[in-house]
Amino acid sequence: MSPAAPSPAAPSPAVEFRSVSRHFGPATAPVKAVDGVDLTIAEGSFFAMLGPSGSGKTTCLRLISGFEKPTAGSIRIFGQDVSDIPPNRRNVNTVFQDYALFPHMSVRDNVAYGLMVKGVDRRTRDDRAEEMLSLVKLDGYGDRKPAQLSGGQRQRVALARALVNEPRVLLLDEPLGALDLKLREAMQDELKTLQARLGITFIFVTHDQGEALSMADSLAVFNNGRIAQIGTPAQVYARPRTRFVADFVGSSNVLPPDVTRAFGGPAAWSSLRPEALRLTAPDGVALSGTVTTHRYLGAGNRVTVATQGTEISALVPAGQPLPETGATVGIAFDPAALHVMEGEG
Repeated sequence: MSPAAPSPAAPSPAVEFRSVSRHFGPATAPVKAVDGVDLTIAEGSFFAMLGPSGSGKTTCLRLISGFEKPTAGSIRIFGQDVSDIPPNRRNVNTVFQDYALFPHMSVRDNVAYGLMVKGVDRRTRDDRAEEMLSLVKLDGYGDRKPAQLSGGQRQRVALARALVNEPRVLLLDEPLGALDLKLREAMQDELKTLQARLGITFIFVTHDQGEALSMADSLAVFNNGRIAQIGTPAQVYARPRTRFVADFVGSSNVLPPDVTRAFGGPAAWSSLRPEALRLTAPDGVALSGTVTTHRYLGAGNRVTVATQGTEISALVPAGQPLPETGATVGIAFDPAALHVMEGEG
């Protein structure tokens, strides 16, 4: 019998952080923008870095691009330590929130700018720019100036310019933040479709929970320079590790130990999503409370109920009876929806 063929080596991750820190200011009192982060991002994935302002997510993006250098630890891109490699020698490109287009240049020349810097001849770079404009659905816009475009069109030009150099990793720093809601949602779908078509690694920074949950294959939630949780959107949403994650990702009901126990769980911190709760008649149920507020959300109403010394929110879908403020209601839910968390932070 011939020997078995060796198993193929696993591909290198697109990006790895190994105990990476980035501190600013004096050593005696540093600002720890990134503090001991370990992170692995798979090749070909759509990865989101999610967190509030100042949580460290944008600094991590700048560390990958080379615009910042780590204070400690190392960064690898496809297995190569790039900690000391300048930005122009890393096979990554960045799309910024403000697009950073040159106003005096045509759309075509904006897209082709990176090729011009590399010394590519005019005809080749124009052809490549037109290919990229076609990719982002801007055929025929090459002769226009950025001022003649809408916000969504300028965002696409910035995307085409980043892609023209064929990066293996595309970094997106809140690129949809300047768009109105409807256009923002349309661009979310377009970015996701484009990433799947190209198959390159997208790393997307956002503070918008809905954006991260709807677009990413996996995500990291940042808090105070550290990663609070990494997982798929479904894992992070349904099974948050800490109170911070539960509250930040989807605005869950975060229940202290005594309330968790009253809801049928152990004496530990837990989370219970508003959509998991059903408001019923108060008779014959173990839990009840008093309706304190309503908040109309279009697709339904968020109803706040005072119970067990705390307030919890329930989502009542549009079309279902809405209890009046001050009414006593029963509270029902599937016990499996009560998630006991690992930590408090």
